[in-house]
Amino acid sequence: MREYLLTLCITAAVTYLLTGPVRKFAIVAGAMPEIRARDVHREPTPRLGGIAMFFGLCAGLLVADHLTNLSEVFENSNEPRALLSGAALIWLIGVLDDKFEIDALIKLGGQMIAAGVMVMQGLTILWLPIPGVGNVALTQWQSTLLTVALVVITINAVNFVDGLDGLAAGMVCIASAAFFMYAYRIWYSYGIEAAAPATLFAAILMGMCLGFLPHNMHPARIFMGDSGSMLIGLVLAAGAISVTGQIDPDAMNLFSGSERETVHQTVPVYIPLLLPLTIIAIPAADLVLAIVRRTWRGQSPFAADRGHLHHRLLEIGHSHSRAVLIMYFWSALIAFGALAYSVNSASMWIVLGVVALSFVGLVLLLLPRFTPRAPRWAEAFVPPRYRRRRPEEAVAVAPAASSAAYGAAADSAESADQRTPVAVGVSGVNGATALGARSRLLDRGKAQTSR
Repeated sequence: MREYLLTLCITAAVTYLLTGPVRKFAIVAGAMPEIRARDVHREPTPRLGGIAMFFGLCAGLLVADHLTNLSEVFENSNEPRALLSGAALIWLIGVLDDKFEIDALIKLGGQMIAAGVMVMQGLTILWLPIPGVGNVALTQWQSTLLTVALVVITINAVNFVDGLDGLAAGMVCIASAAFFMYAYRIWYSYGIEAAAPATLFAAILMGMCLGFLPHNMHPARIFMGDSGSMLIGLVLAAGAISVTGQIDPDAMNLFSGSERETVHQTVPVYIPLLLPLTIIAIPAADLVLAIVRRTWRGQSPFAADRGHLHHRLLEIGHSHSRAVLIMYFWSALIAFGALAYSVNSASMWIVLGVVALSFVGLVLLLLPRFTPRAPRWAEAFVPPRYRRRRPEEAVAVAPAASSAAYGAAADSAESADQRTPVAVGVSGVNGATALGARSRLLDRGKAQTSR
């Protein structure tokens, strides 16, 4: 565990320290697109944050290669090299898109090529555990098609959800944390070394997201762009493919004597990781809804719009920060709920807890203008908008507001006195004319009343 924590910290530190220089480079390079109709931010913000994240990935893999226990992952498996090859290719395509806005079909082709490169180097799904059937071996073509499809879907799911400050990085960090716990349990609890690469990938992915988040929280100083969103989506998919399609369920035969019953008992473990769409269910749902919505309108599925889930949260009244926190909440609920259910699927308390938290999430969705207040002892640790205002502070605010209004009125009067004589004369004539017209109207009203 200490080596994983060291790798995570090194990855986070490199990503954090490089993001500042990358931001300056993006400004100089002109990677600051104009604000589009679907954008939420109000000022042009540099992109290319994926550059720092990619170098954080490289630093994490380099450090892990020189550690005592983690170095065995590089000796016994080719998956880290496969990940680095696919990540370099998808990162290069993302950098070009952040700068030159390449066509969506070209990006899709690049995603498929990156997934194919990983498949050629051994990072692929070899078999699938099917409930009630057991292991189903896949042919080479089936394995390649399933792996490429899983990578492409995960990349685009993460890319579609990258619409608010800190949203994509935070949600992927939550998913990777749950994924790390699962893979670490498979490796050390069951002694299955095939889960070691996935555990390493999850630790590095957490470091990439944690290192970038301080620069990307609202108001963001830099965006990760497609170079970052497609990169973290690929790393997440690579970990899921590594742990799901290559670990033999018979090695986890702790529940029963036959492989078929073992697979049936471990369905809660495998299904959430067989399809990362369930561990990042919110981005996956957003992806499906976006494709259906755009196709129904006769648009391209890759055409951008303002119909994503985070846009809808803003439209019903949630603030930027609250919309992000709500998305965090639902992602954590689904990811860690699936993780807890995989550990003990027979416990009803887990199901009841998920249901109760889901109810809390629905209440938060229906109260967009509710502002929670922190208790007195925690006010020093929360932003000012969540603190309770004391009576003396309210009394002090009122005179300050009135004095500010008085100062503004005095400034406007002073500026009026400094106008040219012609302007004053014109304004005086206009004022006299208006007063005369008003007096004549009053006189007419009195005359009609007397009649």
